[in-house]
Amino acid sequence: MTDRTAGALWGLFIGDALAMPVHWYYDRAALRRDHGEVRDYLPPRNPHPGSILWRSHYEPRDPDADILHDQARYWGQPGVHYHQFLEAGENTLNLQLVHLLLDQIADEGYDPDRYLAAMVAFLRTPGSHRDTYVEEWLRGFFDNRARGRDLRECGVPEKHVGGLAGAVALLCLGADDPDRAHAAAREHLALTHPGKLMRHAIDAVADVLLPVLAGEPLRAAVDRAGDGSANPLLQRPLERWERLDDLEAIGRKMSPACYVDDAVPAILYLARKYHDDPEQALVANTMAGGDNCHRGVVLGALLGAAHGLAGWPERWRAGLKRPPRVAG
Repeated sequence: MTDRTAGALWGLFIGDALAMPVHWYYDRAALRRDHGEVRDYLPPRNPHPGSILWRSHYEPRDPDADILHDQARYWGQPGVHYHQFLEAGENTLNLQLVHLLLDQIADEGYDPDRYLAAMVAFLRTPGSHRDTYVEEWLRGFFDNRARGRDLRECGVPEKHVGGLAGAVALLCLGADDPDRAHAAAREHLALTHPGKLMRHAIDAVADVLLPVLAGEPLRAAVDRAGDGSANPLLQRPLERWERLDDLEAIGRKMSPACYVDDAVPAILYLARKYHDDPEQALVANTMAGGDNCHRGVVLGALLGAAHGLAGWPERWRAGLKRPPRVAG
C-alpha cells in the first residue's frame, strides 16, 4: 500500500463526508446562509430547503425487493434531508457500499459475483445502514432482480456520477498494474451502471488518476489527458474557465447536478485549479452544491493520490467515522 494509494482511498470517504450535510443544495446562497463555509464535518439538519425526496418513489415488487425498510415512511414527505440520520463525519450509502467492496478485497480478494451477493444481502438487511436516500440505480437494480434476472444483468443504463464510487476505489488500488486496474474498474462499473456514457466517465477518471498514482503531477495529468482526447468528458476548456469564480464555472459553464456529462469536467476543473491545495479543493467542491458528495468522492481520490495521506488535514482524518480499512 503506497502513500499515494492510502491518500486516494481516504480522499474518497473524506470528500463524501464533508459534503454530506449540504448534499444536493442547488441554492448555493441558501447553503452558505444555513451552514456558512463548510470546512469541517457537520451533521445534517432538517428541513433541507431544496429536498425533492417528496417526489421520489420506490414500490418493491415483492417483500424480497424491499430496500427502504423503516426509511420508507420518510419518502414523499417535504423537507426531509436525504441523509437525516447520519452523524458528522459519516458516509452516505454509496460509500458504505465501497466499504463493503474494500472489506471483501482485504479478506478474500475481488470477485464480482461475491460482491453483488454481499451488496444484495447488505441492502436486504433492515438496520444495516441509517441513510434515508437510496439512489435510483439501486432501486432499478432491485426491481430487475425481482423480475428474476441474474445479478450480473440487473444494472440499469446510468448517467450519475455517484455510480463511479466503487470503480474509482478499484482504480486507487491499481498503482502497480494500471491496465489491470482500469479493466477491473470498467467491469465493476458495468455490473451496476452499464452504458457508454459511464464508460466514458470511468475512462476519463482513469486517464488522470492512474498516472497520478504513478507519480505524475495532478495538473499535468489533467492537461495531458485532455490533450487531443476523443473522450467527450475530457474536452472542456478547463484552463480558460479556471479564471472564473467557482460558482460561475460550476453553475453556468458546467451544471452542479449529478450527471456525468458535467460532473466529471467539474471534478477535473477543481482538481486542476486546486492541484496544490487538497483541503481547499474539497471545500470549494462542497460549496458548489448540487451533487457535491459524489463529485467529492472522485475529487478526493485525485487529490489524495497527488498528495498522499498527509495531504489531508488531521481533523478530517480523525473525524471520519469509518476510515477505509484497506488503507490501514
